[in-house]
Amino acid sequence: MYQELVNRKSKLAVVGLGYVGLPIALEFAKKISVIGFDINEKRIEMMRNQIDPSKELAAAAFEGRDIVFTSKLDVLKEASFFIIAVPTPVDKYNVPDLKPLIAASETVGKVLKKGDYVIYESTTYPGCTEDDCLPVLEQFSGLKMGEDFKLGYSPERINPGDKKNTLKTVVKVVSGNDAASLNEIASIYELVVEAGVHRAPSIKVAEASKIVENVQRDLNIALMNELSLIFDRIGINTFDVIEASGTKWNFLKFQPGLVGGHCIGVDPYYLTYKAASLGYESKVIAASRFINDDMARYVARKIITHVLRNSSKPKVLIKGVTFKENVSDIRNSKIIDTVKELLAFNIQVDVEDPYAMASDVHEEYGLQLTTTVDKDYDAVVVTVPHNSYRELDDAYFCSISTADAMVFDLKGVYKDKILNRQYWSL
Repeated sequence: MYQELVNRKSKLAVVGLGYVGLPIALEFAKKISVIGFDINEKRIEMMRNQIDPSKELAAAAFEGRDIVFTSKLDVLKEASFFIIAVPTPVDKYNVPDLKPLIAASETVGKVLKKGDYVIYESTTYPGCTEDDCLPVLEQFSGLKMGEDFKLGYSPERINPGDKKNTLKTVVKVVSGNDAASLNEIASIYELVVEAGVHRAPSIKVAEASKIVENVQRDLNIALMNELSLIFDRIGINTFDVIEASGTKWNFLKFQPGLVGGHCIGVDPYYLTYKAASLGYESKVIAASRFINDDMARYVARKIITHVLRNSSKPKVLIKGVTFKENVSDIRNSKIIDTVKELLAFNIQVDVEDPYAMASDVHEEYGLQLTTTVDKDYDAVVVTVPHNSYRELDDAYFCSISTADAMVFDLKGVYKDKILNRQYWSL
């Protein structure tokens, strides 16, 4: 397969062109022929015009690439090496929603041929690739894995907004259904991953490795959030404590904050779901999820307590609705939970964000982004440290708020900088 791809006798296809799939497709398209497949024709048209819908890549990233963008099965069937990189969300009950993954498996199954390879990059629980996706591939293709086609898993490690740790510079974990497929898959990924690959001994190990990466971060952030709850009662600043503790060589400088997005705030539920299906109820992981999921409401309670003490018609400005700094992605943004709590108390809430798309925010959450910031807010909440926000100073916050207003700085960006307004951080 490797030689056929390099000689352009075969094509590689990436199914799902979001923040993970598109960078992979474009990187491979520097070396081999690629088909970029997505069911969203609007997104396909944007990419044909060298526009990244996720606003992560510039137009230059599309130039000189051997790639065709399509939503047509007739084009997809020209590929022999398929990489599936679709979302794996949870539903409102925090149960894994495999519908996008199963649908993508059906799509690939319909065009799968003897000798083809199918690699999954979507984050999921150990066993999902072989127990949930493989039967769908076999059903719709009429082929058998091992005999007719090869199967693999390589967890994505794309970090939105990060220009340093990219597909090329981060070691890629790869796995295959047997030793031969593993070596072939590894050699193909080595075409684009300059940092090299790690050969996992099984598909389940590769799946578990991705889950553990994010569960570990969730646990550490939950610890910081719980410490923040304690230190707030004591009356000391958590970021001051972290700075002091960080003087020891082996201290890990995790920080408190709202845990949203499509990785840390979602992936642990996939592991607890799998554990429960095997008769084990997670304790530590579940506790961390509870702490982190409740932080948005805790922040809301702090805001509500302050503004209702100081105004009969309170007004709050939320600065930042994306799930992290310097990205446009609003999926699973936990500040929305804070906004909902404020609205439930009939508090006027304005939301602004220079990165978020107003249409996306309205479609996803039913909120209107404001384009004009007023001058009489009783509270200003800075949720994520976008680059443009970092430049703001005490004079700016004074200019948009009342004399008794409080600046709620969730990431501690303005610690020791807010002098003429009340200040609070996690």
